[in-house]
Amino acid sequence: MANRLIVQTDIVKGKISKYIYGHFAEHLGRCIYEGIWVGEDSPIPNTRGIRNDVVEALKRIRVPVLRWPGGCFADEYHWQDGIGPRETRKKRINTHWGGVVETNHFGTHEFLDLCEMIGCDAYIAGNVGSGTVREMAEWVEYITADGESALAELRRANGREKPWKLKFFGIGNENWGCGGNMRPEYYADLYRHYQTYVRNFNGNRVYRIACGPNTDDYRWMETLMREAHGLMDGISLHYYTVPGDFWKGKGSATQFDEREWHVTMQKALRMDELITRHTAIMDRYDPAGRVGLIVDEWGAWYDAEPGTNPAFLYQQNTIRDALIAGVTLNIFHQHCKRVHMANLAQTVNVLQSVILTEGERMVLTPTYHVFDMYKVHQDARLLETFLETEPYKLDGKSVPRLSASASRDDGGRLHISLCNLDPTASAAIEIELRGIAPVRMEIAGTELTADDMRRHNTFEQPDAVVPAPFDRFRTEGSRIRAELAPMSVTVLSIGFA
Repeated sequence: MANRLIVQTDIVKGKISKYIYGHFAEHLGRCIYEGIWVGEDSPIPNTRGIRNDVVEALKRIRVPVLRWPGGCFADEYHWQDGIGPRETRKKRINTHWGGVVETNHFGTHEFLDLCEMIGCDAYIAGNVGSGTVREMAEWVEYITADGESALAELRRANGREKPWKLKFFGIGNENWGCGGNMRPEYYADLYRHYQTYVRNFNGNRVYRIACGPNTDDYRWMETLMREAHGLMDGISLHYYTVPGDFWKGKGSATQFDEREWHVTMQKALRMDELITRHTAIMDRYDPAGRVGLIVDEWGAWYDAEPGTNPAFLYQQNTIRDALIAGVTLNIFHQHCKRVHMANLAQTVNVLQSVILTEGERMVLTPTYHVFDMYKVHQDARLLETFLETEPYKLDGKSVPRLSASASRDDGGRLHISLCNLDPTASAAIEIELRGIAPVRMEIAGTELTADDMRRHNTFEQPDAVVPAPFDRFRTEGSRIRAELAPMSVTVLSIGFA
């Protein structure tokens, strides 16, 4: 059999942090306003202005961490604009995303309220590009300090008696670009300066994240690690899967052929190379692996849907995006010793979102379903795997037909994630479980696939692409033989009697 996966059940390579399954919500288009925040007076069911349906959907996939307020927006965001009575909050122009009015009705209290509703940790991106050291320091104090602090008193006056816990804080965003067009040497000094004043109050321990490189800017990574690795807990990496030209035409989210599909898979798989090469640089300065690689922006980026504001980055989500998600999460698993967090861009109505909304209606995307299927890997132990796979070839270019990863949870249950990147042909695979005695196995399978590579969920047809039970497998001792559908994401859950 040409496709073979060996799972070494007795060799643990590391722990798959639940934070790899993080998300990202920026003040961009309809992500925050309409997507998450509708206000207390909205006819859309809400709790303190936050949509109930979106909260429940995010709880269902166990969102562990949410990044906010940006993105590019973070480095023009001044947190004191977004506290106090909403009717007196300052209005600003969102200069990055369409020049629309930012009401600041969704601010620090609303965001941290949302995190508590979801049950996730907060990841706040601070303003280095246009903010001050004092502004950043006071924001952290406002959120986390207790006692007689004037900023704690201001928080209490605004309705929050007890301080929040703030686990993650980013010192700027994309400071090589929209966050200030800085050189790495300059930003490294700024990072050293600003992070000094991100204090820990009342036992709260802030995990400080430096702005890392864009895609393959290895000089930026080298400089930051050399100059500041001892002062950071994590460093970010941004990479988007763009099938076309980023500036001239990224490609359509729904109107594409197999050539574009194949190119998209090539681009998605590049994540492995980027993590490998950036990790090699990090290893030279941090051989113990203390500093986490934080992939806090990733996902597919296409042209905005026709008829929508191009600055709002609203795009549909097909089975192709499900494969991007499955393949990328498998890559993160394999690098779990260094990748401590990742944040899909973005949560609702922007880029590769897991949720789309239109008025009171909500639809879950194929990407959402992958996160739901893969949530079994959160905080599980990564197992050693060896994958032999046929190539998927088109126009002289080749990518691996299959992608896989395997983990074992605290209850001893084994989960294997399998992606078939070929949209036209099924793939037979033999899975051999090593390191266990041949005992009776109890297997349940779930599959996400479609009858067309452009298939997607709409408000009129919300269940066009949804998971279904998978039973095209048979067992022979400690071997499993399975038939994976074209363009499919499959998760096997295995218990042992």
